Amino acid sequence: MAAKKQPEQALVERWRDILALHARTQCEVDRALHGHGLCASDFEVLDLLAEGAAADGGPAHRVQEISDRVHLSQSALSRLIGRLEKDGLVERAMCPEDRRGVRVALTAKGRALHGEVRPVQRAVLARMLAQTD
Repeated sequence: MAAKKQPEQALVERWRDILALHARTQCEVDRALHGHGLCASDFEVLDLLAEGAAADGGPAHRVQEISDRVHLSQSALSRLIGRLEKDGLVERAMCPEDRRGVRVALTAKGRALHGEVRPVQRAVLARMLAQTD
């Protein structure tokens, strides 16, 4: 019976290590971006919007597409987008193809801030994730 417990316990310990690394990394990213007026979740949305614009040439993502990629509840994401919009970093507009949907796009100010803080966030990721190698 003890032999069955060992692989299961190793699995649980591995999972807890992943969670701890995520929490430490999230805190470090938050700390590094604080001086720029952003938290890690703010940056994730800006980064997703920047990548999407670069990848397909499209200026915006639907909120549902963002929700599928970031790990926030729908209400938390809505509040975050509202805060970014208030700060002039993103703009929202109705989807022309589906009037129930909302599209979110980076503003020029949002693109500039993303470009400024992207190296900061990437440096934190590189440092924190190097600890796992």
